[in-house]
Amino acid sequence: MKHKLLLLGIATATVQFFTACNLFECGKSETVPVIQSAPAKAVPKAEKVKYRAPRLENANSWTMVVVPDVQGYSKLRRNYGIMEIMNAWIVDNREKMNIQQVLFTGDLTNRNDLEVVEPGRNDLISDEQWKAFSRAVERLDGEVPYILCTGNHDYGKRSAENRNCFMSKYFPTDRNPLSRRQLVACASNSFGITTLENAAYEFTAPHPDNRKFLVFSLQFAPTDEILTWAKKIADQKRFANHFGIVLTHSYLAWTGKRIEKEKYVLSNNGGNSGEEIFRKLVYPAKNIRMVVCGHIASPDKWERGISFSMDKNASGKSVAQMAFNTQAIGGGWHGSGGDGWLRLLEFMPDKKTVKARTFSPLFAISPSTRHLAWKHDNLSEFTFTVE
Repeated sequence: MKHKLLLLGIATATVQFFTACNLFECGKSETVPVIQSAPAKAVPKAEKVKYRAPRLENANSWTMVVVPDVQGYSKLRRNYGIMEIMNAWIVDNREKMNIQQVLFTGDLTNRNDLEVVEPGRNDLISDEQWKAFSRAVERLDGEVPYILCTGNHDYGKRSAENRNCFMSKYFPTDRNPLSRRQLVACASNSFGITTLENAAYEFTAPHPDNRKFLVFSLQFAPTDEILTWAKKIADQKRFANHFGIVLTHSYLAWTGKRIEKEKYVLSNNGGNSGEEIFRKLVYPAKNIRMVVCGHIASPDKWERGISFSMDKNASGKSVAQMAFNTQAIGGGWHGSGGDGWLRLLEFMPDKKTVKARTFSPLFAISPSTRHLAWKHDNLSEFTFTVE
């Protein structure tokens, strides 16, 4: 007890000494006010919700990850690390979440071929943006298969003025050995070069699902020639019982209806809209059961970048159609690039149910922001059945 009183006395004397010194230097002699700390504020109820890290609802399920448009991460140095965090999370959780496939919805860059910095919009020029995206995706190479599709910003100078795209320069067909094993066909681009701009992939779901999947990656505003190419592959006998998925950049509007007409040059010069893709490929194909796209967005309006609808194909089978794009969330077109949101699709072992959830590895990093890491609205967390 004596030791405690002695220490308290020393501490008090030390405070008084420095206080006196400070007042003396100011040439003043006045009473030092006693500052009382404000009472602690109650923690909002939302922050008291216990964080739950992503996990499978069923131990026999498996996950497909959808990465929305990443141009906001590729164009600004300050946002680049968010894309790294997203890809690192995918690799770190590939076993826990049984991740079998990763789909990128396009607009991999903000400017495909415009070598000029636009203040306030981008600080990386075109080639630098492709390099930035390529470096971030290196985390996935050899770790998990992934499929890319091209968006309107991946063509031309600014946005789809022509069919020139630098994707093949950074993503040749053998870039990722795990994706290469799944690759079954590639179409030639508009310059007669075989690239991944239009490609078909096949993979088998893990046990006990064991279904065969066929995934088409179609360029922004695919031509009639490309849709015919994809339809011929889908109609092959070997793929008759596969679960077909179409990955393309622009397809579904925020209203849940398919986009009928685009304003871009490629769309008006032989390119097909979402409605035309459905009519010419998705509807007549017996085995296409899902369409995944991005593209749509509005500054900080969550509901304008996400939509979902179900339709029947010509065989009477259900087709799930999903748009997922968060690039304008987190400060608009030139904000954070999308706050790191991912769409997690859990394919249940009954072979017909899919649980969709929306998660941000960025917010999940810190205990102070983990309460923000999940979206629970009806557009972000839902279950659908594809029979």
